[in-house]
Amino acid sequence: MGTLVGIYIADGAGAPMRSVAEAQLVSGRGIVGDRYFEGTGRFSPVVQEPAHEITLVEIEQLTQFNAAHGLTFRPEDLRRNLVTSGVRLNALVGVEFVIGRVVLQGIRLCEPCDYLAGLTRYEVLSGLIHRGGLRAGIVTGGPVNLHDPVAVANRHAPPS
Repeated sequence: MGTLVGIYIADGAGAPMRSVAEAQLVSGRGIVGDRYFEGTGRFSPVVQEPAHEITLVEIEQLTQFNAAHGLTFRPEDLRRNLVTSGVRLNALVGVEFVIGRVVLQGIRLCEPCDYLAGLTRYEVLSGLIHRGGLRAGIVTGGPVNLHDPVAVANRHAPPS
């Protein structure tokens, strides 16, 4: 279905996102080392639900946004944890999917907000509406690595 092309974490609220080649995802917590896992994210005091465990964005949406607005946003500028290629994330709302061996549950779209606009540019509010990514919960944690495959979960497949 697709590929994981970026993994990003930040040390705290507003801190720059940094790229890592692999990460450990923990159900009920998020990505080890990320601001929300540590409870230091901008929205940490008010969010403790699966919809805030992990965020994803499509590299294709970022490319289209940049072209439409004459900008040069990098994936980390959108402050999403995982960047995919070849996956329509909007179609994964309410769907279990896998990245490598980790199982995620698509919960809702990750729309751009005033906080993101304040850190970047206000064009993200209108330019990425319904294209800003996906919020997901971690059903089965484990490691993810760059270039891991991304696919809809097949819960009826025989174990490998």
